[in-house]
Amino acid sequence: MGCTNSSPAAAPAAAPAVAPAGARTIVMLFGPPGSGKGTQAPKVVEKVGAPQLSTGDMLRAAVAEGTEVGKQAKAVMESGGLVSDEIVCGIIAERIAKPDCAKGFVLDGFPRTVEQAKALDELLAKKGEAVTKILAFDVPSEILEERICGRWTHKESGRSYHAKFSPPKSMKLLDSGKPDPETMLDDATGEKLIQRDDDTAEALKSRLDKYYSQTTPVLDHYEPRGIVKHINANQAPEQVWTETEPHL
Repeated sequence: MGCTNSSPAAAPAAAPAVAPAGARTIVMLFGPPGSGKGTQAPKVVEKVGAPQLSTGDMLRAAVAEGTEVGKQAKAVMESGGLVSDEIVCGIIAERIAKPDCAKGFVLDGFPRTVEQAKALDELLAKKGEAVTKILAFDVPSEILEERICGRWTHKESGRSYHAKFSPPKSMKLLDSGKPDPETMLDDATGEKLIQRDDDTAEALKSRLDKYYSQTTPVLDHYEPRGIVKHINANQAPEQVWTETEPHL
């Protein structure tokens, strides 16, 4: 569904191929779980001088503020339904009209589908705007598995460890080369560390399959405009930023 309330007879505004001079800076961030996107996002926000927007945060804020679209979203959620693209786009339209978005905004993880991308394009085109840049943080799947499946956490304190990059002092390896779970203990308390359910290899594969099936078509949608920039995120964070910054 679209982001506008145009009558059926009204043709949607054509999205400009590139943003006109003087327009707001509109950046999208994409990256699979474990890509380090969350580490780079604050730097992108600081460089662009515009807020980072996620649909979850915007949705919760709209519901809390009791805006018209927020009320619609609340009713849908309370009934156990899924919030429609039209409502999500309405929430985005409200949020990007606020003063802190005067210079632009950074969208994190939206749009998730080509339909959402087209709806966003239509919303922006009504103001003569277009997406400025899309940063896709790329990491090979086997590296993502190493990064994510090596994570262990102390539940009470939130302290985190990594079997390869930051192991607990007590860690011992099994013959398979994997950590012995019985030896994964918090350095400070000696209490057992845990792995989150979605940090297993099986869960990661499912998450990655879903991410790529959703994201690849969205990037293909914008690729012809020349605004999609693929970043090699299989580097140290400082090197990733060195590669990212010139694109902003």
